[in-house]
Amino acid sequence: MKEECLICKAPLEYLKEDIEMECALCHKKEKSKTRCINGHYVCNECHIQGTDSLIGMCLSETSGNPAVILNKMMSMPFCHMHGPEHHIMVGMALLTAYKNSGGDIDLKKSLIEMNSRGRSVPGGACGFWGACGAGISAGMFVSIVTGSTPLENESFGLSHKMTASALEAIGEIGGPRCCKRDSYLSILRAVDFTREHLGVSMELPKIRCSYSAQNNQCIGKRCPFCKRKTKIAFICVHNSCRSQIAEALGKKYLSDCCDCYSAGTETKPQINQDAVRLMKQIYGIDMEKEQYSKLIKDIPQADIYVSMGCNVACPNIPGKQVLNWGLDDPTGKEDEEFMKVIGEIERKILEMKEEI
Repeated sequence: MKEECLICKAPLEYLKEDIEMECALCHKKEKSKTRCINGHYVCNECHIQGTDSLIGMCLSETSGNPAVILNKMMSMPFCHMHGPEHHIMVGMALLTAYKNSGGDIDLKKSLIEMNSRGRSVPGGACGFWGACGAGISAGMFVSIVTGSTPLENESFGLSHKMTASALEAIGEIGGPRCCKRDSYLSILRAVDFTREHLGVSMELPKIRCSYSAQNNQCIGKRCPFCKRKTKIAFICVHNSCRSQIAEALGKKYLSDCCDCYSAGTETKPQINQDAVRLMKQIYGIDMEKEQYSKLIKDIPQADIYVSMGCNVACPNIPGKQVLNWGLDDPTGKEDEEFMKVIGEIERKILEMKEEI
C-alpha cells in the first residue's frame, strides 16, 4: 500500500513556512512544515521510535556489505517508506560494514554516536535545507571513523568531501525525494570513498529497489535502482531449436530479473520436435504451449542479444550488447547431442543469472 501519514495513511504535504503543530502521538507542540493532508503531524522523535534497536542488530551483524545491512534495517517494523530514520540507518550500516571489513573502530561507541547525531537531522531536510539527511549521514560516518572535529584538518576535509559526494549523486537524479533511493546512492558513494581515502574495501552487490509500489512519487526508470527487468533475446536463423530452448530455460531461471524472448532471421512452421520432446521430458516444459517461431522484428527491443552460434548478423540491433555462445545445431542428430546442447544452454543461463 502507498502510505505516508503514520496516523491515517494519507499523503503528506509540505508547507512554505513553519507553523505550530501538535504531534498526534506524543502531543508535543513545535513548529514544522510537514503534515498530512488531513492535518496530522508526527514529530521526529515519534517517527524514529525503534531505531535504538539498531545498535544491537549491528553489533551481531557479520556482513561487510552496507547495502545488505541497510536492507535489513529497512525491513524492520519501525522503518517507513520515508522518514528521518534513514538519517540514522545509512551511517549505522556504513559503520558496521566498515568494522566488519577491517576498519579499526569501537563499533558500539560509534553506533551510539551515530544514533545521537542522526537524530538531529529532521525529516524534510532534503527539500528545506538542500541537503538530504541520508547524504549527511554518510558524511557523519566518515567524521566518526576519522575522529573529525571543527578544529581538525584532514578529517574535517574528508567528512565534508564525503557529504558533498553523496549529495552530488542525489542532486544529479533530482526529485521528488525518495528516502530509499537517496540512502542507496549515499551508500554507493561511501563505499568508493572509503576504499579510496580510508583504505578499507567494503562489499557491495547490485542494488535493486523493491519499494516502488509503496512510493507515491516513485520516478520509475529515472531511478538507477528501478526494478526494471532486463530484456534478453536469444537469436538463431530459424528460431526453431537452440534459441527456443534458451527462451524456455531463460523463463525458468531468470524470470525474477529478466524477460526472455527468442527470434530468428527466418522462421519455421513449428519448433523442432526433438527439442520439444526432450524439454518436456527433462524439465516438464511444453515449449509449444507458449512459444513459436518468430522474426527479430516481432519481439521487443532487447538489452542483450545472444546469438546461438549461427553467425547471425542483423542490422536491427546495432549498438546493443551482443553475445555469441557458439553452440552447434543438434537438429537431425541423436538425443545425446541434444542433451549436450541443452546442458550447455542451461549452464550459460545460470551464469547469466549471477551476472545480471
